[in-house]
Parts: sequence; C-alpha cells; structure tokens
Amino acid sequence: MIYIKKIFKTLFFIGILFLIGIYGSNKLVEKAAADKIYNSTTKIPHNKVGLFLGTAKYVSNGQINLYYKYRIDAAVALFKAGKIKFILVSGDNSTKEYDEPSTIKKDLISKGIPANKIYLDYAGFRTLDSVVRCKEIFGQNSITIISQQFHNERAIYIANCKDIHAIGFNAKDVSVHYGFKTQLREKLARVKMVIDLVIGKEPKFLGDKIEIR
Repeated sequence: MIYIKKIFKTLFFIGILFLIGIYGSNKLVEKAAADKIYNSTTKIPHNKVGLFLGTAKYVSNGQINLYYKYRIDAAVALFKAGKIKFILVSGDNSTKEYDEPSTIKKDLISKGIPANKIYLDYAGFRTLDSVVRCKEIFGQNSITIISQQFHNERAIYIANCKDIHAIGFNAKDVSVHYGFKTQLREKLARVKMVIDLVIGKEPKFLGDKIEIR
C-alpha cells in the first residue's frame, strides 16, 4: 500500500511538472512573438526573404491539407504585395517519394511566382532546422516567416535565440475541429523546442552555403 502511494505521488509530481512546462513554454513563445506577427500585407515590414515553413500537401484521406493551401495563399499575397523579394521554401525531403519543397515550388509557380525567386531547402525536417539553416546556409539574418500564427510564434522564438531578426506573416488558420490534433501537438512541440534550445540541439544537416540573389 505504501509502495502504491509513493508511485501515485511520483506520477502526480511528474504530471504537475509537465503542466508547468507546457504553460511556461507557451508563455515564453507568445511573449517573444507578441509584436512580431502580422495578418496584413499593408502593415508588415519589408524583408528580402520570406521563409515558407513546409508541410504535406495532402492529409491522410487524400484531401488537400488546409494548412498547406493557406500557406501557399499567404506566400503569394506577401510576394505580390512587394513585401518580400524571394521565397525560401524549407521542408522535408527525407525520401525520393516525399519532397515537400519541390511540391510547394510547383504550386507557387502556378500562382504566378517566378521560378527564379524561389529557393529550396530540402533539409527542413523540423522548424528548428528550417530557421537555423536559413541563417547558416542561406545567409539570412532578417526574415519573414510564413505559416499559421501558432507556428510562426514558435519559429520566431527560435530565431530570437539564434540572433535572427524574424517577423511572421500569418496564413489563414483552420477551424478548431480541423486543427485540434495539430494544436495539441503544438503544446508539446513548444516544450520540446525549449529543451532542444537549452541542450544546444543543432540541425540534422548543414552543408555548403547557398547565396540568395
């Protein structure tokens, strides 16, 4: 009986620490991005490069991923408003069959973005990788991040920690029902991000520098 009580107390203590971690990480991220996110192309400052954070084009049932669709729309709007000169698409290309950056580039071109204004980062496996590689590989110290607000907030926090001046342009968000699982994962992703930054986690790959011009 005493042994069971000890286990219960231990689990309870771990649970409390976990909740504190989620709350604290969330507040850190929101505070860092509070005055750096924009919903309007008229108000957002100009940057040379917009960092498009990739995602899959389709969801498991074969339908278009709304996160993807709205990010494409946001990137096109930002470019056509003259608020960025280039789009750096960063996504996962871990296998020959899965190539987020190339798919995104194709859709951006179909929306009127010139091919020579699009650069691809095939090693954006995580948000941290995308942000750090934007500086270390593509030489950008000032960027506009393009994704949904919750994602922009986390990316901006990472950028702050890596001495990158970053602002975010918010793509349209999805409904609460559609995005419930993603929002839940985001809470955990913010905790993991803080841990990764504390322990000095680096991108999976770096490599040769690529000049954007």
